[in-house]
Amino acid sequence: MSAARVAIIDGGGANIASLRFALERLAVESELTVDIATIRSASHVILPGVGAAADAMNRLRKAGLDRVIPELTQPVLGICLGLQLLLEASDEDDAECLGILRGTARRFEAVADQPVPHMGWNRITRTNGGSVVGLLNDIPDGAYFYFVHSYALDVNATTVASATYGWDFSAVVMHNNFMATQFHPERSGAHGAALLTNFLSCY
Repeated sequence: MSAARVAIIDGGGANIASLRFALERLAVESELTVDIATIRSASHVILPGVGAAADAMNRLRKAGLDRVIPELTQPVLGICLGLQLLLEASDEDDAECLGILRGTARRFEAVADQPVPHMGWNRITRTNGGSVVGLLNDIPDGAYFYFVHSYALDVNATTVASATYGWDFSAVVMHNNFMATQFHPERSGAHGAALLTNFLSCY
């Protein structure tokens, strides 16, 4: 794993420091960058994100990464907003996203016992063959992860684990070399570390 060359796409997210620290704990160096050559040559790419989908997509477009990211062939991991950016669209400001994964992120409906954003620990349940997906190796079904988000993707064919907050939504998705988590693995303790380890062991 120490040979991994991880490029973290700099989309202006506030969770970058905790993500880099989580990778350091795994003895993996990372580079925060929008440089196309660096991203293309990395062994693994992470697309994190916190904030609004439209703003994040504008930053990617300005860097020319809206065209580069869909062409990547190495393992790519989206985190939180990064998952939503991999989708076709988000209902947030009617944002058009990267279109790598099918679906549109939609907003949770706030009710008395379900404030928005969905913030805190929640358990995930494997689905659609998620028990054999390498990203979830050594992570028990029903494990808890830390979530902070207002929008989510319905469960669909790319979902390998779901969570429930008023309705079932995609917690982990995967399609070819693209995978993503709606939760923050870098803030999810031992299970989050295991997931990052599994991602870095891909390919």
